[in-house]
Amino acid sequence: MHPLHTDDFSRAGEAAQYVRARTPGRPRIAVVLGSGLGSFADELRDPTAIRYEDIPHFPKSTAIGHAGRLFIGNLEQTPLAVMQGRVHLYEGYSAQQVAFPVRVLARMGIRAILLTNAAGGINAEYGKGALVVLRDHINLQGQNPLIGPNDDRLGLRHPDMTDSYNAQFRQFALDESQRLGGDVYEGVYAGVAGPSFETPAEIRFLRAIGADLVGMSTVSEVIAARHLGLEVLAISCVTNMAAGMTGEKITAEEVLETGQRVREKFLALLRAVLPRMAAHTPAS
Repeated sequence: MHPLHTDDFSRAGEAAQYVRARTPGRPRIAVVLGSGLGSFADELRDPTAIRYEDIPHFPKSTAIGHAGRLFIGNLEQTPLAVMQGRVHLYEGYSAQQVAFPVRVLARMGIRAILLTNAAGGINAEYGKGALVVLRDHINLQGQNPLIGPNDDRLGLRHPDMTDSYNAQFRQFALDESQRLGGDVYEGVYAGVAGPSFETPAEIRFLRAIGADLVGMSTVSEVIAARHLGLEVLAISCVTNMAAGMTGEKITAEEVLETGQRVREKFLALLRAVLPRMAAHTPAS
């Protein structure tokens, strides 16, 4: 019987083979769309859409605002794999299961990934609807997708996380945002497990340790991506100000509404950044 880590490698290969058999597209860049941001998939030309539930071993998304489909298509001249929704720890998945789609993307030939998410703003400079390019993260989820036996075919036992967020890609996002006339910030993301929103005391703690924004996703995906040698860009949409910042209650509906409100700004930034990422991503 194969150990679990070997199974994960082979399962990711089987899932990747299933997807590749259904489309001639061979993208090197992937996009993961967070809460309320799934409409970007509509930008693709002649896409192939595959439901997560049809992909072998793929986790099924149950979260609000996450459609659960993988698209392979072209953004103008740039081939992309686009995940319309993700899975989270709070749905009952392990960090390894949350990271599994990233491993599938890597087995498909993806070399760089743009992760998006909805986040709560801790930095008082941010307003609701601000876009924030992540320069670092703090993992407070209590889990790590690399726990357990290491499979050297996936990556090193102890991957370095110093430059988790590609500096050149971050600069592309900042430059293109300025060119488009929008405000984009850089910040540090605190990843928590959820699903309850944070308390005001927790937000004060997060601010004290250097977090600019907080969310319930992304961290496991980044760790798995870096383990695999993928380059990463991550952009958060501040869909609400964190608990205690304004005195208002936080709701999931507010998160989705804000995502819709900044849709055009966000889509314009992705349209501008992704071709530049592709131009600076080698095939292997």
